[in-house]
This record gives sequence, structure tokens and C-alpha cells, in this order.
Amino acid sequence: MTKSSAKNIFIGGTVVFTVILLILTYNSLSSPTLQKRTHPENITEQVRWGKKVWEKHACIDCHSLLGEGAYYAPELGNVIKRRGEDVVRTILQTAAVQGWGTIRRMPQFDLSEKDIDGLVEFFRWMGEIDTNNWPPNIEG
Repeated sequence: MTKSSAKNIFIGGTVVFTVILLILTYNSLSSPTLQKRTHPENITEQVRWGKKVWEKHACIDCHSLLGEGAYYAPELGNVIKRRGEDVVRTILQTAAVQGWGTIRRMPQFDLSEKDIDGLVEFFRWMGEIDTNNWPPNIEG
């Protein structure tokens, strides 16, 4: 293979794959499935506060949220649907006082009622996101 033919193959391949990329991008952006998917718009102050508490205590170091984060502790993206608000609230209140769990302990974060309310609302809001059935297992 000569230098000239290698150069022509490189330029031709670049053009072909650029065209393919542009076609796939156009098809993806014009997809009716993508256009109808929406994110919940009801972002309240409690949801914002819950997100701040989530970030302040680095909850993602142990928990995953919609599949992102650590897998040491349970997935929390759909925890309100799976367990219910009362169970989540009880776990957060118990952990705020003494830590929770037998084998794996959730650290004591001294969460206030405002923090717990915010986290519950944040989890409820996250559970409303259309994830296109991801994760496939309801337990995350």
C-alpha cells in the first residue's frame, strides 16, 4: 500500500463515517420516542433541598441513583415506589439517630426533619423520571 492510497482510504473512511454519524444523529433527534419523553417539571424547594442534602452527605458513595453511583447500598431512584414513603422516612429517621442496618450500617448524619422531608421529596421526584424501563430489575 502506498502512502497515497492510505491517505485516500483514511479520507474516504472519515467522510463515510461522518455521514453515517450525521444520519444517526438526525434519526435519533427526530425520534417520536425521544420527543415524548419528559422530565418531571415540578421542582419544588423541598426537592432542591433534598438534592443538596444528598450531595452534602455524599449518599452516592454508597447508593446508586438511576443506576449511577456505588452498589454498596440499595438503589434509591425508585425507592418510594418500591418501599413506600413511610418506610423510607422511618429508615432516614432511624439512621439520623443511631445508624441503620445490621451488617452494613448507614452512618449517622444527624438529619433534621427538614432534611428528611427534602430527601423523601427528592426520591419521589427522581422516581417520576421516565427511565425507559431502566434499570430492568425493579430493585435496581
